[in-house]
Amino acid sequence: MNAQKKVHPTEIKLHQKSRVLEIAFDDGARFHLPCEYLRVYSPSAEVRGHGPGTGTLQVGKEDVNITRIEPVGTYAVCLVFDDGHDTGIYAWETLYDLGAHQEEYWRDYLQRLKEAGHARRGNGSGAHG
Repeated sequence: MNAQKKVHPTEIKLHQKSRVLEIAFDDGARFHLPCEYLRVYSPSAEVRGHGPGTGTLQVGKEDVNITRIEPVGTYAVCLVFDDGHDTGIYAWETLYDLGAHQEEYWRDYLQRLKEAGHARRGNGSGAHG
């Protein structure tokens, strides 16, 4: 991720029925990020770990939804998920990065699931499903 790029959202809209977070940025970019995708790529220590190679692969999150979006200063939001996960602080740059690299990151997640012997339920996709 390019840490020098300062982006700010102009709109954040949660579509709970379709489980998608829509976010628009001041450079004109607009992303539709599925809740499952945001949950498995949470920036929390629980998911990412405390160092390289210490993260935890998130499985069984196909039906997860966001119940609340809480502002964190002027630089981020905390997304509260209905599975109880509420420790991920999503900086604007993190959300932008997740949107800009959504297909690549989703393919990587599916590959890691496969390598770990897990399969996703259903035929939906976390990337532009």
